[in-house]
Amino acid sequence: MKALLLENIHANGVRLLTERGFEVETVKGALSEDDLIAALRGVNVLGIRSNTQLTPRVLAEADRLQAVGAFCIGTNQIALDEATKHGVAVFNAPYSNTRSVVELAIGEIISLARHLTDHNAKMHAGEWVKSAVGSHEIRGRTLGLVGYGNIGSQLSVVAESLGMRVLFYDLVNRLALGNAERCDSLEELLSKAETISLHVDGRPDNRGFFGAEQFAQMRPRSLFLNLSRGFVVNTTALKAALDAGHIAGAAVDVFETEPKRNGQQFENPLRGTPNVILTPHVAGSTEEAQQNIGSFVAGKLADYVDSGSTVLSVNLPPVQAQRGSERRITHLHRNVPGVLASINTVLAGYGTNIVGQTLATKGQVGYVVLDIAGDLDPAAVDALRAMPETIRVEVH
Repeated sequence: MKALLLENIHANGVRLLTERGFEVETVKGALSEDDLIAALRGVNVLGIRSNTQLTPRVLAEADRLQAVGAFCIGTNQIALDEATKHGVAVFNAPYSNTRSVVELAIGEIISLARHLTDHNAKMHAGEWVKSAVGSHEIRGRTLGLVGYGNIGSQLSVVAESLGMRVLFYDLVNRLALGNAERCDSLEELLSKAETISLHVDGRPDNRGFFGAEQFAQMRPRSLFLNLSRGFVVNTTALKAALDAGHIAGAAVDVFETEPKRNGQQFENPLRGTPNVILTPHVAGSTEEAQQNIGSFVAGKLADYVDSGSTVLSVNLPPVQAQRGSERRITHLHRNVPGVLASINTVLAGYGTNIVGQTLATKGQVGYVVLDIAGDLDPAAVDALRAMPETIRVEVH
């Protein structure tokens, strides 16, 4: 089995895959579409981060690719529907860098409330300006969270421990932690909170949803943070709100257009704006987070190839499939009635002894794991692949 890891995947991921029997090739940066197609020849497992674009064309050309690991939270850089169509399992790291993002958000809220970046710039320029004007404690202030998932909810707990009041708005009816209060609408949240922090996912519907109208609804002299997705915010509208003084400060870690590799020029309207913290998509980039992500995602990839386990897969039905001593077949198929019966009929026709069977469905696809005792006729596998409902068959 061959694995290709791009974009400086942590050594933990390389080590784990190597120990699990993979031949691992690493590349420091992202690859263009043509270069990625060429690099994927003969590759079974691909590891990427946020800059590699896994397009429909790449997936169509990667005939041996079984699984992709996004060594990050987001998967909007992957054509998920096409991955499913070609039977490629996709995994990510939804929890591993949560604490890193939360700590950066807390640090930025304090820095913005105290104008630390402006003080720092003046000191480096030789200016001594000692003043309390415009500097505030965050204790007693109200934090509004747009999105209350893994990161938003943990930020809620940490912010409350520092004395902040926490409000949140989420499309999903999530359980409030601690003393956090749910708002019934985004408009209600924006009218009540003094600091707004975005923690939304990368679904297409979120593109550009926070713009001039939403900034106008925020309280005067509020703070604004976006550590989620660059394309959810209208940067021009944020710049206008900052220049007008309606927004007192902002911290932005993600951008709709980002350089593909280190050293390239970064262009953005927010550059040079006072009391604005700009960071190069590093909210989850701590040594601790990258170590955890490397081990977690690499482990999911290895488990899938070894045993067919799809637990926490982004696009395939979840099946917990611990490996026994039996030979195993995994069958990904279109989710239509009668497929399981057809599979059993095919295997019975070749005298195959099925000793374990697990099926799960998700949307338009179904996934079944079959443990086989005794011999397995290769013709039986060919017959499974020939079924009209079949997307992919693997023997583990």
